[in-house]
Parts: sequence; structure tokens; C-alpha cells
Amino acid sequence: MKLHIFLCFLFSIFLLSCDTNSTQNTDYKDNTNNNLIDYSKYCTVYNYKSGYNIKIINPWNQSSLLGDYFLWPDTITLPPELINKTVIRTPVKSVVSFSSTQWSVFIELGEINRVKGILESNYTSNPLILNMIANGKIEDVGIETNINTEKIIKLHPDIILYTPYPTADYTNLGKLSGGVLFPFADYLENHPLGRAEWLKVVGFLTGKEKETELWFDEIVFRYDSLKKQCYNVNERPKVFSDLPFENQWYVPGGQSYIAHFFNDAGADYVWNNTNSTASIPVDVESVLAKAIDCDFWRIMNSSNTPYTYTRLCSENELYTLFKSFKKRQILVCDVKASGYFEHSQYQPDILLADFIYYFHPELLKDNWKEYKPRYYKKVEE
Repeated sequence: MKLHIFLCFLFSIFLLSCDTNSTQNTDYKDNTNNNLIDYSKYCTVYNYKSGYNIKIINPWNQSSLLGDYFLWPDTITLPPELINKTVIRTPVKSVVSFSSTQWSVFIELGEINRVKGILESNYTSNPLILNMIANGKIEDVGIETNINTEKIIKLHPDIILYTPYPTADYTNLGKLSGGVLFPFADYLENHPLGRAEWLKVVGFLTGKEKETELWFDEIVFRYDSLKKQCYNVNERPKVFSDLPFENQWYVPGGQSYIAHFFNDAGADYVWNNTNSTASIPVDVESVLAKAIDCDFWRIMNSSNTPYTYTRLCSENELYTLFKSFKKRQILVCDVKASGYFEHSQYQPDILLADFIYYFHPELLKDNWKEYKPRYYKKVEE
């Protein structure tokens, strides 16, 4: 992941912990059905006559909205009361997607031809996307900090799925391109199933609601089945996460996305007693003191050079003091080789199975008996 994206991500997650208690109500009398979203904190979907009303809740101020949209079939005349609302005609015909977590769902649904532009194609190894880029079927429209506005204007998309950050403002991009700006706040969800549920949004946009509902229900079933296997484990291995960045260790809070996985996989995350969903800045010495006897250490690798124990030692000799280093119990995810940012969000059951494989391999039974880790591997010598 690029440095600027990494910094934006940390900043967003840090701010996210500041407002978590507000509630959001719907504003329209027709929205009397139950919310069609079960786990997401930042997205609500209600039936509205022949379409849907989608609200994206502001993660940094949950009493406000990032967006309020009405999805309406393009085969049905728009009702008068929606003339002055933000309407997205469905199924959308042309999309610019800022994130691989968005366009990967279009691929899964067989709807990738609707995607006309993406950011940072050089960060994917997906052969289909690379082929479409090479053949001009998808346009690379720049990077997060330098978006090629002219290309997006030429594409004239129906909708721009963007990644919201507290300091980002794409208003002019929406006005110039004519596309509806739609904030895809999936990465801010702290529960694995809440983050995965954003696949339903693409289903609503493409007219594949039933397919994504079934897809998500299967994910929930598999995730919960695995989670239940770990409820009553007698011994919970201790685990910690990540590497320092510029002499500061940003450890995930006890209610964060990765902390949920550790807990659900039957591990004892050493910062579990913090209530934060955010990353918490901790100095290296404090991490060493708290995590020195941890059984496992989880890290991510976004570079082209694989992590080895030799490389870790050369980066910081303090790493050799950790029990997990000495016992060779460091788990690493190569984000590019594994397609982590493209697929893992919609495979929380697979991520959970990866951790159970290392923490409690005896619990992987029945359909999981022959399972081999998909994303996490042990660091090699």
C-alpha cells in the first residue's frame, strides 16, 4: 500500500474512534420496511416503492450523512417526489471505481464491463483487470493524490465510487464529470461481517440484489460456524500485530477489524482490553514490554521483497527479543501476491480459517479438514 494511502488510513481510523454513539434515522415515510443491511455501521438500505433508499452515514460524525441516494430502475418513470433528490438509475451502466474492494465485486458478479475507470492499476496483479486495461476497456484514471480529471470527464460515468477520507473533497470532480459521487466507506467498518456486507451495495447498483444477498448469507454462515468452533477453547495463544512506522507502533485497538479476527479465532490479543476501534500509537519499548512473550505475531508485507527472519533482524534487532520471533511463529500476509485488498474483505471466513489453522488447527473439521491458508503464511528463514 502506498505511503500516502497508509497515512490516510491511519488518520481515518484514529479519528473514527471519536464519535461512535450517535444514531441515524430515515427521513422518508415510505422507508417503513426493515433495514436491508444487517452488520454495517455506515450503510443503511430501505425499500422505497420500486427502488431503494441508501444512506451512507458519516463515520466521523454519525449524526450526519455522507450521502443520501435513491436507486430507481431505468425502465420506470421517476416519481415526482424524487425529482430533486440524488437519484441513481439502475442498473448503472458506467462506473469509475477508486478501490479494488469495489471492482472485485463487479468481477464476482460478472458485471465488470460496467466499470470504465479505476485507480492505480499498477498495484494489481489481477489478469482480467490488466487485460482490460491493455485493451482499452478500462481506463487507469490516476492515483489517489493525483486523479486524472480529464480522463474521468471523458468517461462521463453514471457513478463514481470513491474512498472517503476526512480531508478528501471530490465535489468538483462530480460536477465536471456529471457522475454521482458515492462514498464507499467499507474500509472503516470494524466488524469483519460489516465490512463484507458492502458487497450488497454493488448488488443494488447492478440489479444483482438477490445474488449478493445469497452470497453474503453464505459468508455469514461459514464465518459463524468457524467462530463457534473456537468458543470454548481451553488455551488461547497470545498474539500481537504489525510493525513500527517511523519509530511509532500503531497497534490495532481492542474493537478493531483485526482484533475481531483474533478473538473469533480463539486467540488472546494483548490490546484486547482497549475499547478503541482505531489504531493506537504506542512506542516500540512499550510494545516490547507487553508483547515479548506473545505466541504469534501478525504482519503485513506490501513490498516486493518477502519478509524473512534475516530481513526482520536487519530492520530492527529488537525484533529478535520477541518469543514469536524466537519460536518462528510470525504470520505474514503478502498483500500483492495474495490479492489481499481485492478479495479478503469478501472472504472473512477464509481469513478466520487462516488464523484458526495456526492457533487451533485441530478445530478445522469437516469441510475445513484439508484447509490450507489462503492469505497468511509463516515467515520463512
